Amino acid sequence: MGQKKLWVASGLSGLLVMGMGAFSVAQAAAELTPLEELGEKLFMDANLSVNRTQSCVSCHDPDTGYTSPDSWVNQGGAVIEGAIPGRFGNRKPPSAAYAGDSPVLHYDETEQAWIGGMFGDGRATGWVLGDPLAEQAQGPFLNPLEQAQPGARQVIIRVAHSDYADHFEAVWGTKSLDAVKNVDGSYERIVHSIAAYERSVEVSPFNSKFDLFWDNARVTGKDITRITAAGLPAGMGGGGMGGGGMGGNAENNPARWEHYRGLGLSDIELQGLAVFNDRAGCAECHTLTPGSAGYPLFTDFRYHNIGTPRNPENPFYTMPEEWNPDGESWVDNGLGEFLKNAGYPPEVYEPEMGKFRTPTLRNVDLRPSEDFVKAYGHNGFFKSLDGMDGIIHFYAWRAMMDNPAMNPNPNMFPAPEVDRNRAVMQPFGFGVDGGRLLAFLKTLSDGYFER
Repeated sequence: MGQKKLWVASGLSGLLVMGMGAFSVAQAAAELTPLEELGEKLFMDANLSVNRTQSCVSCHDPDTGYTSPDSWVNQGGAVIEGAIPGRFGNRKPPSAAYAGDSPVLHYDETEQAWIGGMFGDGRATGWVLGDPLAEQAQGPFLNPLEQAQPGARQVIIRVAHSDYADHFEAVWGTKSLDAVKNVDGSYERIVHSIAAYERSVEVSPFNSKFDLFWDNARVTGKDITRITAAGLPAGMGGGGMGGGGMGGNAENNPARWEHYRGLGLSDIELQGLAVFNDRAGCAECHTLTPGSAGYPLFTDFRYHNIGTPRNPENPFYTMPEEWNPDGESWVDNGLGEFLKNAGYPPEVYEPEMGKFRTPTLRNVDLRPSEDFVKAYGHNGFFKSLDGMDGIIHFYAWRAMMDNPAMNPNPNMFPAPEVDRNRAVMQPFGFGVDGGRLLAFLKTLSDGYFER
């Protein structure tokens, strides 16, 4: 790897760090390969839906971190209407960014957990194509509630008649778009192209404020995964001194947030990272473990039930019996339901009922304007990060509800949609630590700097 240059943030201002080839960094320039360019054209092409009205970007917009671009929809049911008017799926769109490291769905005997796959319930397993991200791309085109094509052949025909058909064959070879003799192979090439784009530096650029901080910390030999809430006043409901102790000079103690000053994050952002990694326990699922590009993805690719309430405005409840035979009584059981439908016995699927894949937190606050509403949770029940009805407060409240020593208002949030197999969360003080966490989460938005 050749030399790369990085301006180190405030505190080391003006220092130009050279020779960063000792560790992996994201690609310096957002240049797409021919395969990735092809994937971008497919991703943006509304002609691939049955009535030429809906593309991948219709539900996965870059201005919102490749999630829903519709603030009005997010305020309610949070499910994007399909290409055919009046048809709705059952969950809000997940982020299409930073998903390429998800492994093939498997049960890890050591960890005693299901890991990998795509979609909230893991049904894009990777068992067929060896790539969950590519298998995820197969779904929306043929889903009658989304892009609604009747079959893969129709998608291939649309691509073959597109203005980028020559580009497709330049990448994959002549006769690589065969809607007669090789439907499966042609369709797989389409979705592998989309997956390549979703893995590209355009979709997953690792250029947030946090990423600059991460680079600066590594240049100076500091391991930010060691940060704890040691010495940080907790307020109500908070615990943990992190294990780093109180003694000595705080700026020389890797357990203390002060140790990481001058690397690009403000004091409150550092305090939020300390709470995130220690006191609130967020990093247990939204891990700081580096992915293949050398940066944290903020997901463990596992499945958890945090007790999210049902979203009563979800339009799927009113879908016809053909798609929702349970009507208003439908319950989203996530991974457990998929495993049940896949033929696993009750001893396998019952412990997974109500669990959903941990989403990345990258771009969790990225939005085109301050008044744009984003939805959180697999069903979009939560409409903000902060505030009394936001998901940060929900985490703090849910943890207190599960702690016999605490006595929160039991009616602060509705009951869980699935009240079994729930994760036990770590109590923290929302009044103090909530603001710190929010400040840190805002550092995860892409576009802070250019490589």
